[in-house]
Amino acid sequence: MKKTFLEAPLHFNTIVIGGGIVGAGVFRDLSLQGQDVLLIDKNDFSSQTSMSSSKMLHGGIRYLENMDFALVWEALHEKNLWLKLAPHLCYEKKFYLPIYKDSLRPKWMLRVGLFLYDLLSSFQNSPHSMANTKETIEHFKTIKGDGLQGSGIYFDAIVDDAKLTLEVIYDGLEESGSMALNYTEYVKHEHLSENEIRVTLKDVETNEEREFFCEDIVFATGPFTDKVLKGNHNINWQDHLLPSKGSHLWIKKEDLNINDAIVLTPNDGRVIFVIPQKNMVLVGTTEVSIQDVAFNQKADQSEVDYLIENLNQYFPHAKVTRDSIISSFSGIRPLVKEDSSTDRAKTARDHKYFQPRSNMHIIIGGKYTTFRIMAQDVSRIICTRHHRLYDEGKTLSPLRVKSTVLPFSLLEEITNDQIDQIIQKEHVKSVEDVIERRINNPFIQITDEQKEYIKTKIKAYHQR
Repeated sequence: MKKTFLEAPLHFNTIVIGGGIVGAGVFRDLSLQGQDVLLIDKNDFSSQTSMSSSKMLHGGIRYLENMDFALVWEALHEKNLWLKLAPHLCYEKKFYLPIYKDSLRPKWMLRVGLFLYDLLSSFQNSPHSMANTKETIEHFKTIKGDGLQGSGIYFDAIVDDAKLTLEVIYDGLEESGSMALNYTEYVKHEHLSENEIRVTLKDVETNEEREFFCEDIVFATGPFTDKVLKGNHNINWQDHLLPSKGSHLWIKKEDLNINDAIVLTPNDGRVIFVIPQKNMVLVGTTEVSIQDVAFNQKADQSEVDYLIENLNQYFPHAKVTRDSIISSFSGIRPLVKEDSSTDRAKTARDHKYFQPRSNMHIIIGGKYTTFRIMAQDVSRIICTRHHRLYDEGKTLSPLRVKSTVLPFSLLEEITNDQIDQIIQKEHVKSVEDVIERRINNPFIQITDEQKEYIKTKIKAYHQR
């Protein structure tokens, strides 16, 4: 039986604040290194940015233009690694990149970029190719033909972002000294010595507080880091993030009937991915400056209009409307501030690590695909600080327990038996936890009766 907030041990080697993909990666890495680790999140695990991505593991082909070759190399190798480690949660996907007479990047530049993309993957990617105008139109029946000069074809990967985050956590929980608590809020911490920190945590549901002790504390709070650390008396933290809101739409495939992914490059310099996944098409993302860094972001009307407008410019015969939308979602990217730029589209996706005190670690920035590398940067320092051997090969092992009940597929219905298994195995505390992350399929319409069934089963499980 899993321990609750009040039953948890009072001491851990490390406490990790933030249950998104980076915090999950740090938690798993340190657990595999033999440390006792506690992971907490104020909400559910993977409930914010880490479930609001474009559902891709990718090198970031647009970063080539900014000469971010090291980042692209790292991300491509991580993408291809996870295709091997978690094939049940991700798969390779073909992407078309159409080129027009008025495109910002001419055809020769596209050819060079796609070759460089494959080169930086050490040719682990399936090889790129080019399609002429006729082939492109034959493949995408409703695409705009005026000025079309053909398209480049390359390969990236599709991932169930929420479930990968969850399974990384579940893998860490295979180690006996590790524990993960969702709906547990960080309140404050105090450095008692170089190897002892007192951390006050609160159970969000009951408002009960407890004091825990650890040797190291890690903040992996993504876009909320500035907000969490501002005013912290332990450090003089200055804002380091340039938060950017990205929104996505799930579109009915019958209104945009395409079989392969396509990358739209409007002349405003942004990039929009259009990715079919069985019976739906994912469209995103926007790039909007945001001041209110809060949980549970929603797509604004202007963002929805922007995405629909661009879809209809590139697919004028499809006639996508607001009625084509099944659902939408939004998240905040934790972009790191550059000294001279506030252009979010060109801001690097590199991550940064801060160690304001010997036993306090802060990791920000980066991109979903490189979370394992980000986690290693933190774990390596913590292990070295305590004169423990750090084995970087530990995280190269496949996930040991494929704990998510539902497979990575867009099912059309869910059974009560599957719901029961989710509640018993997947650390849920609310109906939303089940629907938004463990089912994670907007095509499945959960009835009021099923919601009541889920609520009843969760209550019964936690009363045992």
